[in-house]
Parts: sequence; C-alpha cells; structure tokens
Amino acid sequence: MCHTPPLYTNNKLTPAEGFAVPKDHLKKYDILPISLGTDPNLTLKTRRGTGYYKVPSLKGLWYRGMFGHSGWCATLEDWFDPRRTRDDYVPTGFKPYGAKTYAVKGHPFGLNLAEQDRKALIAFLKTL
Repeated sequence: MCHTPPLYTNNKLTPAEGFAVPKDHLKKYDILPISLGTDPNLTLKTRRGTGYYKVPSLKGLWYRGMFGHSGWCATLEDWFDPRRTRDDYVPTGFKPYGAKTYAVKGHPFGLNLAEQDRKALIAFLKTL
C-alpha cells in the first residue's frame, strides 16, 4: 500500500512515532494513518523537522544506497536483515557518535521473509 506501481510510492506522509498529527493537517495533507516506527529524531528534533516522513519511491533505490533515514544500512541485504532491529546490531552504514552497536528499528516490512523470498525481493528492487 505504500510503494505501489508504477511510481513505487503513494506520495503520502507517514507520521513519526510520537508525533501527534494536528486535526487540521488531516484536511491539508495526504497522511497515512500509521507510523512505521522509524527513528523520529530527524523529523522531531531538527530545525527543519515536520513530524512526518514522505514515502519514497523505490525506483532507483539500488543506486541511492545507505538505507534508513540516517543511512544506517549500506546495502539492501542489510536493510532486510532482521538482526538489524537487535540492540547488538553493528550498522554497516552510519553509527551514532560513540556507539559500537545500534538497533535500526522501524520499517518491519520484509524482515520476516524466507531467505529465498528475501533474495528475490532484493533482486526485484535492483531492477527498478
């Protein structure tokens, strides 16, 4: 429902975890009724933060690299590795200053796939 063809995005906003959507925003913006549990820091604790993340297109995903809103995972294989949500995970991309491990939480979709299905999904994403 988020990355629908042909654009592979629905162009909607998803509220960050902990953000209370103002009622008047529901009339002004196209907002998904769910939060994906991604790290809310960039959108809640920065000067330009809005409280929302926009659903990105999956087109060209394979060459953009560094996945997650802060670039925690260097490859799609890392992004779809269910171990990334554990507290002892060592990110292959950005790590917060002074951290040796960092759980990359949020966006649970695709984490529970069988290995063969995970490889097929990654192969498909690399064709977009």
